[in-house]
Amino acid sequence: MSDVSDFIRADVPPSGPGCVDCEKIGSWWLHLRRCAFCGHIGCCDDSLNKHATKHAHASGHRVIQSFEPGEDWFWDFHTETAFEGPLLAPPRSHPRSQTTPGPADRVPRNWEDQLAEDA
Repeated sequence: MSDVSDFIRADVPPSGPGCVDCEKIGSWWLHLRRCAFCGHIGCCDDSLNKHATKHAHASGHRVIQSFEPGEDWFWDFHTETAFEGPLLAPPRSHPRSQTTPGPADRVPRNWEDQLAEDA
């Protein structure tokens, strides 16, 4: 059985300031999560596309960290538990100037209704 630390590479920088997969399809996100192993930035499970969870399941990279300013919690998809972990390579969040939800130019006016329909 592997230790959760086997799924964290603190020296790997994040893939960018936004959800990699939403960027590819021109979508938007609510909150962002960072893969603690490869740095992939994906959108949270409250977002329409849930790319962080999809990445974890497809890659086997089971640990994420919040990529929101002021948040530093980790989540282990395997054990379904939150925990405190090490400092990851900077930046440790998306830019504070980036809107939540974001990016601002792609967030629809009825974004809350869209998320409620998806829930």
